[in-house]
Amino acid sequence: MLVSTRGLRATAAFLLSVAATIASLPARPVLAAGPAVLEEIVVTARKREESLQDVAMSVSAMGQREIEANFATDLRDLVYISPNLVLDDTNQGPGGVAAAYIRGIGVSEVEKNFDPAVGVVVDGLFLGTMSGSITRAIDLESVEVLRGPQGTLFGRNTIGGVIKVERSKPTKELGGKVRASYGDYDTTTLDGLVNFGNGENFGIKLTGTWRKQDEGYYRNLFTGRKDGQSEYLSGGVNLLFEPVVGLELEWTSVIERTDQDSNQLLNVGQPGQLFCDVYGWCSPDTRTPVSGDRYAVLQAYNDFTWPFATPRPAFDHDGKRPDKSSFDTDTHKLDVRWQINDSLRFDYIGGLWQTDEKVITDWDAVPDLLFHTDRPADYEQFTNELRLTYDAGGAISGTAGLYTWDSEYEIPLVSWIAFVVPGTLLAVPQTTKQESDSWAIFFEGDWTINDQWTVTLGGRYTEDEKTTTQRGNVPCGQSPVLNPEFASLIAQCSGPFDTSVPIKAKQSWNEFTPKVAVRWAFSDAGMAYFLYSRGYRAGGFNGRVDSIDTAITPYDPETVDNFELGLRTEWLDRRLILNGTVFYMDYKDKQEEIQQPSTTSGTGQVTRVVNASTAQISGVELEAIWLAVEGLTLRANLGILDASYDQFLVDVGTPGNPVLKDFSNLDIRRAPDVTGAVVADYEKQWGPGNVLLHAGARYLGSHEVDFANKPELHNDAQWLVDASLTYEYQQFYGSVYGRNLLEEDGYQIGFDVAGLWSYASTRPPRTWGVEIGMRFGQ
Repeated sequence: MLVSTRGLRATAAFLLSVAATIASLPARPVLAAGPAVLEEIVVTARKREESLQDVAMSVSAMGQREIEANFATDLRDLVYISPNLVLDDTNQGPGGVAAAYIRGIGVSEVEKNFDPAVGVVVDGLFLGTMSGSITRAIDLESVEVLRGPQGTLFGRNTIGGVIKVERSKPTKELGGKVRASYGDYDTTTLDGLVNFGNGENFGIKLTGTWRKQDEGYYRNLFTGRKDGQSEYLSGGVNLLFEPVVGLELEWTSVIERTDQDSNQLLNVGQPGQLFCDVYGWCSPDTRTPVSGDRYAVLQAYNDFTWPFATPRPAFDHDGKRPDKSSFDTDTHKLDVRWQINDSLRFDYIGGLWQTDEKVITDWDAVPDLLFHTDRPADYEQFTNELRLTYDAGGAISGTAGLYTWDSEYEIPLVSWIAFVVPGTLLAVPQTTKQESDSWAIFFEGDWTINDQWTVTLGGRYTEDEKTTTQRGNVPCGQSPVLNPEFASLIAQCSGPFDTSVPIKAKQSWNEFTPKVAVRWAFSDAGMAYFLYSRGYRAGGFNGRVDSIDTAITPYDPETVDNFELGLRTEWLDRRLILNGTVFYMDYKDKQEEIQQPSTTSGTGQVTRVVNASTAQISGVELEAIWLAVEGLTLRANLGILDASYDQFLVDVGTPGNPVLKDFSNLDIRRAPDVTGAVVADYEKQWGPGNVLLHAGARYLGSHEVDFANKPELHNDAQWLVDASLTYEYQQFYGSVYGRNLLEEDGYQIGFDVAGLWSYASTRPPRTWGVEIGMRFGQ
């Protein structure tokens, strides 16, 4: 084990000894004075404004200036701020399907029955699916990464942590900014923001963005195209009104439209898998896809080849354009902020988030038509959160609230399968509709015993109810002898894929998630803390099923108990910040999504979710920010992680013939032993303006992206290097920037599809761009 229990105890003892050493120093240790200090980093990780150095939990944060220096396209370009964080686009659907993992905990599935394990929260609104949660880096004011379970204030489905994003608010004054950029792969971006108002109690912010990429990253060796083209449009309006002093009403609407090429996937099939052994689609080795290049694909869609002796079917994906997909998002949100008096504040956030996606996918990733799907999906969630915060400047302060959740989705999936009955193209329909209702009450309070000691107590009680409805080859493809309770339904079927016969199930769960923290401010420049917190991820029903049993059998919630010791210090008259955390997490009833062969499904495989495992996760996180000289700021972090299964038993047998197999020796997905980053930002006056240099290198240790740890899907260690150079003159600026400068080609996603074949998708290659912009007014 990389981080043994003995090692954790030794690290904890070291951190405490450092704390004791600092406590013996003068109240403000001054090792070297300077004309400048690091700006205070204010976070809202506990839903109230606090200094990052005073918060008894693991948080990393960046502000607007640093965000802009990255020229980020989306959140993936900003994750370097946090150790033990992996964020990828799985390329399993349009709009950005997030695989967000913190400390080895996360989900990398496109199906919407899988609740997130890491919450993405945008302007206080929790996004309930992985699809669409890779937020675009437009008008971002701050990004915070909260590591470890956030079950008290953020609730269910945050057992790994939270990525918290805030956009700017209307300024009530005339002002704004516009920018234009052009990059390789014929990529053009235009966006703008304008604020106006009466300067006192009313303001409006309007935003708009257009981004078009006319050449994709991937050469299609079969069609000759450059696959991966996309076009993104968004527009937003943000209204802020203060009818009386202390009361703010804010309305936000954001409309986003994405049109893009369907997913670019690589076949990395190996001997022993059906598509390799029978159809000849075999990779030359475990490091190279069938196409011979990680940026070359072979997807064919309507130009498919037919590897059978039977006549080629006149098939055109039901008349739809198969190489194009879309993802539309509508967000509407109301915020009410009422400062009732000097000590009491009321907050309300009500939000509606809707997504509509259309995508046809060539999953086999070869010219032969073997496994394609048409997978449109509609999703809608409506949430309400009410909070009351008390802080009179005395010994007691805290927040209490109520939260409600209502969501539903429907996916009328059609799978086109040609290998189950060789030479026959099957159209296998399966419509899934699921509803989720949840409510919770929560509180978190601080008791300041004296200037040094503060105790935090919190808790959240949550109730969840989920309903599933399946139509298609369930139950019509089942035997009434094996399923006598559904014999009357099966008798109604007109065929094995009759979609008129539904099967329904409902289940509910509840959980209490406590939190206890003790904070010791041993000097004006240092703080140590102990934290215990519990996270809870809701249970649910499988979304892709092959039998009545898998349709109606729910999987249970999973929980994580987290224990942390942390140290937060300032040095050199606040020119240097050094923070450290050691943690241990006990993971119970871990939900595992497992792909297995199926003899009852028309697709030959099924994805099951089972509470199959328990795990232990421990590690160390170190972070530093140093104002080395005036104008030069260095940021660094290091994450050490040991994530291992205690027990992982899976039934790999057939119905009536269970066979348990032990997978406890596998590595947990997306849990590299080491992550780290070093970032430099340098700003200096040069001529009539200022020059700004940003450079960053992020290290991502070797890790697995597939549950089964298949060697063809393994990721070696990677260095991801980005840089930008900007010159500012008055309100104008010009920049050049580059990402992934070392052109690392690791996989963002990889799946072994039940022994049929394996597929993967590569991270974007090296890219560059130039940008010009102008800021005006306030």
